[in-house]
Amino acid sequence: MSGAINDATSPSALSDKSVKIFVAGHRGLVGSAIVRKLQALGFTNLVLRGHAELDLTRQNDVESFFAVEKPQFVILAAAKVGGIHANNTYPADFIAVNLQIQTNVIDASYRFGVKKLLFLGSSCIYPKFAPQPIPESALLTGPLEPTNEWYAIAKIAGIKMCQAYRIQYNWDAISGMPTNLYGPHDNFHPENSHVLPALMRRFHEAKVKGAKEVVVWGSGSPLREFLHVDDLADGVVFLMENYSGLEHVNVGSGKEVTIKELAELVKEVVGFEGELVWDSSKPDGTPRKLMDSSKLAGLGWTPKISLKDGLVDTYKWYLENVKQ
Repeated sequence: MSGAINDATSPSALSDKSVKIFVAGHRGLVGSAIVRKLQALGFTNLVLRGHAELDLTRQNDVESFFAVEKPQFVILAAAKVGGIHANNTYPADFIAVNLQIQTNVIDASYRFGVKKLLFLGSSCIYPKFAPQPIPESALLTGPLEPTNEWYAIAKIAGIKMCQAYRIQYNWDAISGMPTNLYGPHDNFHPENSHVLPALMRRFHEAKVKGAKEVVVWGSGSPLREFLHVDDLADGVVFLMENYSGLEHVNVGSGKEVTIKELAELVKEVVGFEGELVWDSSKPDGTPRKLMDSSKLAGLGWTPKISLKDGLVDTYKWYLENVKQ
């Protein structure tokens, strides 16, 4: 394809620990894990800006930042995210804010001389009825899940923007698509958190109150995939060092667990000793959602943190950081 460059980056891409790296969205679940990973690896020149210091939706502010700081590498983990209710209530925000952030950061990165950019998306980019496990090639082969299409369309546009800049400018922009993530700095809000942190909070609160049972919606039969955010951060660094292809890359654990197995494991980790009751009159959602991460495995990367170990780590963080 015209303008495409080799699938392998020179291994020295991040060999200099003093290179200037801008991690956009460093306070979120994903960005904070990437910062922890880079610091643990000895990188000493990370550029970090909170929303109050730099509004990534404002083009002039982003361009001024890049003109002054001139980072050499950019990891774009900043996004407006939320559950089904938020997507249904604020569709304009989900499409506009994400498009603005991506467009401003990707374009400024290219124009101000960034050597390489990694854009992070989400597994919701894939069609609602994609084949399981979902390969990268499933992108744009069918209709999206209507409840989060605003967010998904923005993320697909980000992938396509990275590809377009690679084709037209021969510029090294890549994209990674993580599966369901969990870990420190997750959202444990009672109403709008995802299934894993929601279960952890409910079991913890039931334990504290001495409740006899916790009722969980559905039958517990749907299969889901979870990746600890520290594994994602490790995968992100691996891609920055080892991948320079046109196609986006799935980043998953490759391991499935039923919601019932997940709930039992969270119950055990939290130490709730009451009953777990399933309300099968409530909906189950999609029966199976698993990403095909064989492309990344073929490049030489696989996750290291087991679900049990990851849950122990996450619960420790929850106890230390979430107001009880």
